[in-house]
Amino acid sequence: MKILILGGTAEARELANRLVDKGHDVITSLAGRTQDPMLPKGGLRIGKFGGIPGLATYLRAAGIEQLVDATHPYAGQISINAVAAAQAANVPLLRLMRPAWVQQVGDAWVTVQSAAEAAAALPHNADVLLTTGHAGLEHFMVRDDCQFVVRTIEAPAQELPRHASLLQTRPPYGVSDEMALMEREGITHLVTKNSGGRQTAPKLEAARRLGVKVIMIARPVYGPANEVASVDDAITALGPAG
Repeated sequence: MKILILGGTAEARELANRLVDKGHDVITSLAGRTQDPMLPKGGLRIGKFGGIPGLATYLRAAGIEQLVDATHPYAGQISINAVAAAQAANVPLLRLMRPAWVQQVGDAWVTVQSAAEAAAALPHNADVLLTTGHAGLEHFMVRDDCQFVVRTIEAPAQELPRHASLLQTRPPYGVSDEMALMEREGITHLVTKNSGGRQTAPKLEAARRLGVKVIMIARPVYGPANEVASVDDAITALGPAG
């Protein structure tokens, strides 16, 4: 079966590798925002499609038999486009969406709907570990009454103001390392998205142990799709190559 995976996550890479090994014809599409990404097996396409019409046209022209959205839970527009483009091209859509994190006993979470709400929720003089990526960064940087450690994989395009420092690292992270970072920087608040997954979950355990307050940005809601929660479930749903 010829499969297009909208990728960019560890799960997408694992899925592509396993599908190729099972004999599927797989193309992974990457947005191209990350320098030197870890590449999966199979074909590769980098760059935007040109909205819903562009993606639908590609699905038809490439003879795609199955579309898999394995992007980040906060990928946003591409996940919205995938629903409409799959319907327009009459191609089935499978969404691989890792389960969200669930608040545990001892957690001090405040859940908000956007980066703007998260920035507004920060108290005066907060020392913040910000792990929300590039999107919406401007909402936090205007809060010059707070101090920020901005942790990203790629450096943001804009120069950070004096009340923010850049920590450019790539997951996975360990609980002890996360605790050491929070203690070293005097972190009082962690701002993050509910991305789910194991690679970045240790920051939540570290915050729980240290009494750091968490401002959690809730996931967006996407359109209808056959949705699975793991690579194993996706392999089962897609079936054999023949």
